[in-house]
Amino acid sequence: MYESDAEVEALQQLLDASHAGSTEHLRSIIGGRRVLAASDLVALLTGMRVLSVATVTASGEPRISAVDGHFLHGTWSFSTSGTAAKARHLRDRPAASVAHVDNEQLAVFSHGHVEELAQGDGDFDETLAHWTQHYGGSPLEWGDDIRIYRYRPHWMIGYAWKYDELMAERGLTPRPQ
Repeated sequence: MYESDAEVEALQQLLDASHAGSTEHLRSIIGGRRVLAASDLVALLTGMRVLSVATVTASGEPRISAVDGHFLHGTWSFSTSGTAAKARHLRDRPAASVAHVDNEQLAVFSHGHVEELAQGDGDFDETLAHWTQHYGGSPLEWGDDIRIYRYRPHWMIGYAWKYDELMAERGLTPRPQ
């Protein structure tokens, strides 16, 4: 867990505002114990998680692809090659939607924008160190033009189909009812 208390609080405020501003349909599905709190997300989203990242082409057509995602400081980081279509999309149109879905057990849906991380950025060294430790080598060695992104959501919802079972299965303490 990399999150400070302030980052967990900011994430909780984002989750609360997102849920409150969601449609009645979404709230009818994701409500009560099915709503994940910030403390749940930072405990559940450790290590690498497969993300579906949706971008938009120059002509406005949606594109989706899967990437390795790491939840650090209350948001996602992910990477791709600079030669990938999504890298062009994100450079020209940094708005993106990101989802992590773990079968029927857990899901996190979000909308926001990306920032490409570069040496000298506040999160770059820590993010690179995390990725390097996880993979046993620097992701910057995966190719000639590897891009690492920090995702900045403006809307995010966390969902658990059976919250208490999920937490027990993952060896985590559920929050009080």
